[in-house]
Amino acid sequence: MRMSKYLLNTLKEVPREAETLSHQLMLRSCMIKKVAAGIYTYMPMGYRVIRKIEAIIREELNREGCIELLMPAVQPAELWQESKRWDFYGKELLRFKDRKGADFCLGPTHEEVITDVVRRELKSYRQLPLNLYQIQTKFRDEIRPRYGLMRGREFIMKDAYSFDVDDQASEKSYWSMYHAYARIFHRCGLKFRAVEADSGAIGGSYTHEFHVLADTGEDTVLSCTHCEYTANIEKAECRKPESVEHGDFLETEKRETPGKKSVEEVAEFLGVQPENLIKTMIFVAEDGTPVAVLVRGDHEVNEVKVRNFLGLNALELADEETIRAATGGPSGFSGPVGLNIRILADYAVREMENAVTGANEKDMHWLNVNPERDFKVSEYGDFRLAEEGEQCPRCEEGRYEQFKGIEVGQVFRLGTKYSESMDCRFLDENGKEKPAVMGCYGIGVGRTAAAAIEQNNDENGIIWPVNIAPFDVMILNLDVRDEDVSIAARTIEEKLEEMSFEVLYDDRDVRAGFKFKDADLIGLPLQVIVGKRGLKEGVVEVKVRRTGDREKVAPAEVPRKVVELLNSLKEQEEQRR
Repeated sequence: MRMSKYLLNTLKEVPREAETLSHQLMLRSCMIKKVAAGIYTYMPMGYRVIRKIEAIIREELNREGCIELLMPAVQPAELWQESKRWDFYGKELLRFKDRKGADFCLGPTHEEVITDVVRRELKSYRQLPLNLYQIQTKFRDEIRPRYGLMRGREFIMKDAYSFDVDDQASEKSYWSMYHAYARIFHRCGLKFRAVEADSGAIGGSYTHEFHVLADTGEDTVLSCTHCEYTANIEKAECRKPESVEHGDFLETEKRETPGKKSVEEVAEFLGVQPENLIKTMIFVAEDGTPVAVLVRGDHEVNEVKVRNFLGLNALELADEETIRAATGGPSGFSGPVGLNIRILADYAVREMENAVTGANEKDMHWLNVNPERDFKVSEYGDFRLAEEGEQCPRCEEGRYEQFKGIEVGQVFRLGTKYSESMDCRFLDENGKEKPAVMGCYGIGVGRTAAAAIEQNNDENGIIWPVNIAPFDVMILNLDVRDEDVSIAARTIEEKLEEMSFEVLYDDRDVRAGFKFKDADLIGLPLQVIVGKRGLKEGVVEVKVRRTGDREKVAPAEVPRKVVELLNSLKEQEEQRR
């Protein structure tokens, strides 16, 4: 491909709108162009990367026996009402009416549509297992789209859906897809972790997220240093503390704490450590019922764990009015003593003694409060956020290590959530009607490309992993007006293309420095530099973008050297993972 004929206008300056490195580099290298907030055109260079990722996805899913189809982006409200998600999904679901007044939405995901498709076709257990997938544009009306392809409103997604006869077969499908995902991200040249996670709005009983490791990641991942346990911080389990022998319980004492609300302020004022405080957080369930959650003062409440424990779809922090109604006092001074609402307490609270708590009245705290003696807990459980350095809950030797990650894929065990509500059933071998057991599996295709950039870059631009680079090699003709140089560059281009390499040939009549800057910005794995001075010596230079290493070779030796270096880069990428 000749750059003089290609739609590729690079930018020197960082666009003001770009917040993350991948967003900046994608705009500067002309991979994407903004159309509206969170909506982008994939320019030719960017779309080549998308197609490379899609090809890897298709190969690995087809290898697992998955079948590709394509469902509509526009979905009728009736299907979402059947699954009971029409109201629950929230404002991210872009709803609209057609000319007849019927309700529709732009699909953010396709559980309802695929269940409708399969229930019309599924008759017998002999048709199962079945795994259907598509690669298609989705739309979620994000309240604050940002970071380019990381959190857009319109995006390309691969979504797959499995249907099985029972839980055992569904689990087999789940792990088949889990391993397919691992191969996909390996082939994309990415360092990643598969982590246990919360299922969120999709629902279901079991899920893993796949995170590309990058310092710029939005998500926090905790991983054991000894065993394989890895989880999103929202899901990461906390080790249940061992029971301790309590000493003497002191008499409770109410102490004035004027204007001291935060754990740090109260601890400093009273001369105690934060871990000696019991933090009381008031939440409100979907039906408006308040619930108190207690954690140690140096810990943080994990709302996801609390929500899941209560079996709720939503849980919110209480407002000032609700706190006063539930506790009798203002926010910042809540405590469990005398509280007449449901109280959940983290396991660590049970082992505390002579603690400090809010007194449910302004500027007052209780000292020497002890669980069970001074207040009753409805249920104890794991209700806090895990922290780096804590002992792993799954093994004796390991401790949590913390990473930043970018979520690029997720696999779910859905069970019969959708097949029950939407009547997707089959006849088993005994002629008995049963609901299909489902799983769903998503990969953000554009997000994977952006995550690859976040993980592979330097001060000069992108460094593409070999398998998803838009082209394999960039040829830089430094003297386009010199016939000998142009003939040599075109000959190398032809030889490489005959060997099925994808070549971007910079034949523009611009300064050499400009070409070098663009080549590093675009970040193809190899650069072949052809100039008048080198040809006089009978050589051209081959540069490895990742390392900056250059090697002089005869023009005729370039194809062999390209093969050697690309194979070497693939091996190095494998070792880095």
